[in-house]
Amino acid sequence: MAELNTGDGGGGKGGKVRSKKQSSKVDLTAMVDLAFLLITFFMLTTSLSKPQSMDLSLPDKNEDPKDNKDLKVDEKRTMTIMMGENNKLVYYMGLLEEPIAGPKDIAYGKDGIRRELLARKKSVIEYTGDKNKGIIVIIKPGTKSKYKNLVDILDEMAISGVGTYAIVNDFQPKEKELLEKK
Repeated sequence: MAELNTGDGGGGKGGKVRSKKQSSKVDLTAMVDLAFLLITFFMLTTSLSKPQSMDLSLPDKNEDPKDNKDLKVDEKRTMTIMMGENNKLVYYMGLLEEPIAGPKDIAYGKDGIRRELLARKKSVIEYTGDKNKGIIVIIKPGTKSKYKNLVDILDEMAISGVGTYAIVNDFQPKEKELLEKK
């Protein structure tokens, strides 16, 4: 309960006679109750921001990785993206010994890797004549690459609509040379 004291204005001994002022009281209990009810209502009815995540498929734990060594993939559909230190990004299409395109340094973003992914994706669909057989991207993060770069590449896969990609850490000696080249 709140009370406002304005002092005593009554006439005491001597002096002018003044009228006595009444003290006014403002009861704030109802306003406090209403404030807490509103705070509780808005806390319960607002939706909290949901974390955004990306689906990730991992191989079965029981599966022997040696069984997949003989898996053959059409090299005309395969694009390899390697990430190095200082935001370095190198890609090539096909096999490194006989590349269809590249190896070439490229930048991140819509004018760099995204444009190349979309162009290569379109050319693979034209080559196969089947929209279900799209481009296969192999992502190879180097030991000195940043985690942010891997997230950026995964974002580019989602933006450009690449459905089949893998994160691999096996580097051929020629690939290591390409990444270490200035």
